Amino acid sequence: MFTIGDFARYGRVSARMLRHYDAIGLLRPARTDPASGYRYYAGGQLTRLNRVIALKELGFTLQQVAAILDEQVSAAELRGMLRLRQAELAAALAAAGARLAQVETRLRTIENEGHMPADDVVLKRTETVLVAELSGVAASYEPEDIGPVIQPLYDELWRRLRAADVTPTGPGLAYYEDAPGERCTERAAGPEDPAAAGSGQGDPVLVHAALVITPEALAKAGAGAGRGERAALGFDVVTVPALDRAATVVHRGPMSRILPTVQQLARWIDDNGYRSAGYARELYLECPEDRAEWITEIQEPVIPA
Repeated sequence: MFTIGDFARYGRVSARMLRHYDAIGLLRPARTDPASGYRYYAGGQLTRLNRVIALKELGFTLQQVAAILDEQVSAAELRGMLRLRQAELAAALAAAGARLAQVETRLRTIENEGHMPADDVVLKRTETVLVAELSGVAASYEPEDIGPVIQPLYDELWRRLRAADVTPTGPGLAYYEDAPGERCTERAAGPEDPAAAGSGQGDPVLVHAALVITPEALAKAGAGAGRGERAALGFDVVTVPALDRAATVVHRGPMSRILPTVQQLARWIDDNGYRSAGYARELYLECPEDRAEWITEIQEPVIPA
């Protein structure tokens, strides 16, 4: 089962929203610890959460959403309503574009429910790597907040690597941490499972845009092991530690459509007796100009539940 913070991260919603859904009876936790009050959710509850968010995007009130879900609307009927909303958004102002992308992602997730093979997930140990990186803060872990931060970081990192005559020797690696001084929204509201820290969907996150390099590449550029020599390059040189146990899955397509893949991984983690141990890493295996052809490995650190 998942803490409220981890469930919020997989559902791309805020922990505060989940608490509200609990209060009005729209989405109850699978279990609430009677002693501590901690909320826990099951992977299967992502199905109901997807429908709640999709119906909200259609303009229904939460009371109407509850009534529709209680009548067990079929996936085909819901798909039809979502397609209608897509057409409306496509004709709206350009500012609605981001919202349209969210609707498309939820639709894809609903359509793929039950059709994504669990054997696509591989449990393994990742390798320690040396990287050149730049970092920035995103408003939240949601794709619409991560994208505008990470892409400029990579563009600038490539520019600085070329200027320093340092050639990457491996793929891009993005990893995430809590932004300094920030706390998970659920923890701020009261005592909660410590494992939920760092996974509040509405909390700012520190984004690391990295490219794998070698000590030989640094030496060729005239940068030794000294901090001053490396600082002169204009980017950080960091050793990213291995993940002893990571649940991994390959995502094909743009990162804006990663939600179905992330939720597939979440269900596997829950079904196989694990829980998340932090933010997932993204290893960019192939990044052609057409983002629909991107291939990315998602690496989620896990520990036994």
